[in-house]
Amino acid sequence: MLAKRILPCLDVNAGRVVKGVNFVDLKDAGDPVELAKVYNDAGADELVFLDITATHEARDTIIDVVYRTAEQVFIPLTVGGGIQTLENVKNLLRAGADKISINSTAVKNPDFINHSSDRFGSQCIVVAIDARKRKNPHNQGWDVYIRGGRENTGKDAILWAQEVAKRGAGELLITSMDADGTQAGYDLELTHAIVEKVEIPVIASGGAGNTHHIYQALTEGKAEAALLASLLHYGHLTVEEIKNYLHKHQVTVRR
Repeated sequence: MLAKRILPCLDVNAGRVVKGVNFVDLKDAGDPVELAKVYNDAGADELVFLDITATHEARDTIIDVVYRTAEQVFIPLTVGGGIQTLENVKNLLRAGADKISINSTAVKNPDFINHSSDRFGSQCIVVAIDARKRKNPHNQGWDVYIRGGRENTGKDAILWAQEVAKRGAGELLITSMDADGTQAGYDLELTHAIVEKVEIPVIASGGAGNTHHIYQALTEGKAEAALLASLLHYGHLTVEEIKNYLHKHQVTVRR
């Protein structure tokens, strides 16, 4: 069995790591390069670095922060935010990213998934899906949001996940907007529903509040990896504590 992965997520805004609740009310959580090094040394399996306002502000990802982070980090680094062209992808990979994460551009131009996967390899193409549960009881499911959660595309999250997998995505990063930052637990229903429909790894994101939530995402939710932010940034848990808990509960992790 492949080891499950623990991925700290650094949401960056104006050069600082921030964390909010349901994508709003952002609070400062530190310097991205310093935090990246801490997590690298703490035993995280990978890092995810998201420039959360790049798309909304119509600018490129802060590439100098990627350079400086890559110099300090020796585990796989995924970078997302504002990626719109193959040149953007090439520059980020050259700056030290191992994978790139696309969301808004993938929705607006689905062929970009095919083109980037064909050129750089599916192993380095992660498609991020920000999903929010519909409130209509007669039309249940989740809608896909873009532009940092500001715009509802009307796309069904499950169908979209299947499409991007067929187009060449190597991995999916599924964030529940309803659970994000609440520390009330992952949306297990959403995660499991997508895992059942695709054959590529799924990363669960949004809502971790304790070690049991992470365990649930990796077992009940069937995710290959769990993304974490608030719990780690504010010192509620360490990577070691999470991995020890999972190991004791018979979940295979790298130690």
